[in-house]
Amino acid sequence: MIPPLIVDEALHKGLHIIAVTDHNAVGNVGAVMEAAAGTGLWVLPGMELQCQEEVDVLCLFDTLEQAQAWEMQVRAVMLPFSHDAERFGPQYRVDAEGDLVAEDDSFYQGPAQISLEDAARAVHALGGLFIPAHIERPMKGLLGVLGLWPPDLQADAAEVSPNLRPSAARKRFRLPPELPLITSSDAHWLDGIGSVITIFVLEGNPSITELRLALRGEGQRRAFVP
Repeated sequence: MIPPLIVDEALHKGLHIIAVTDHNAVGNVGAVMEAAAGTGLWVLPGMELQCQEEVDVLCLFDTLEQAQAWEMQVRAVMLPFSHDAERFGPQYRVDAEGDLVAEDDSFYQGPAQISLEDAARAVHALGGLFIPAHIERPMKGLLGVLGLWPPDLQADAAEVSPNLRPSAARKRFRLPPELPLITSSDAHWLDGIGSVITIFVLEGNPSITELRLALRGEGQRRAFVP
């Protein structure tokens, strides 16, 4: 999953937009953005945050600087442990060519000590999108963990797992009717990239604002799972 191979695979699959959302970290996002420069592939810098409720959320931004600012906030509330490389394998930071820059011993596996609601406010304050991930999963999915959708949660959309259609999710779970549903490959290996997609029809140049408007269905914009 080194940056040039991620970009090549995404382009081979005909994708125009991907997001890089490592767990509680953004250390390799810039390398993928650099590898994609000039290719026509738009790389969204982001993070898969695990909140204190042990719920995963996709946090997506326009710029690397926004994502790094968010990482600084998350680092301040991470659990005070070190990564066990012998047990879980090493954590590498790489450059745009995929060459090793550093080995990271930060502990990213546990939940950051920030609530869903506070995280949503912080991400929105930075201009980002806040999208609970794989919401139906028993572990780390919002519905699986909490049992219901929090009525005051300011989410821009919700993600369902690749094996669940959004229409089936609406029938199975009590969700706000206005809540947009998306899906993604959640790829942890190259072959998984682009296996499931959401299509965004935009009116302007790609941006978080355009994606937000597409999720809301404003103008001729829309977002749907084919």
